[in-house]
Amino acid sequence: MELFNVLNELEELIESSTKIPFSRKVLVDEEKVLDYLDRIRAVLPEEVRQAKWVVQEREKVLSDTKKEASKLIENAQKQVMQQADESEIVQQSRIIAEEIVEQSKMVSQEMREGARIYADDILKGLEDNLGKLLNEIQQGRLELQGIKKETGY
Repeated sequence: MELFNVLNELEELIESSTKIPFSRKVLVDEEKVLDYLDRIRAVLPEEVRQAKWVVQEREKVLSDTKKEASKLIENAQKQVMQQADESEIVQQSRIIAEEIVEQSKMVSQEMREGARIYADDILKGLEDNLGKLLNEIQQGRLELQGIKKETGY
């Protein structure tokens, strides 16, 4: 992902920057840091767009699952109606129809749950990454402000 590449480059810049003796502070090129921040801002909309796509796909999977379940129920009902003349066949059809209905409900529930978990995992990963990014940006700004105060520039 492009966002991670930019973050890695920013981290490399910080790690390779000149260190201030007897402190954990470093001097960084302001233009480079601002350039990385601009690149991050450019990449973030793509990440958000991908998260929206995941949610849309989840909704599509849920919709498709409902349609499939309806088709399975409809097919089961048709089978029952066709065999309604003979009691033994009717009884067997009811059992099969109930099994199909139960199976379709289980499949539908499993697919819904899987889609929810997948979407939540993607969104959680995005949330974590954005949180880390925000934290790093805030830390960098704090360090820049501290350097500015110390040097008087």
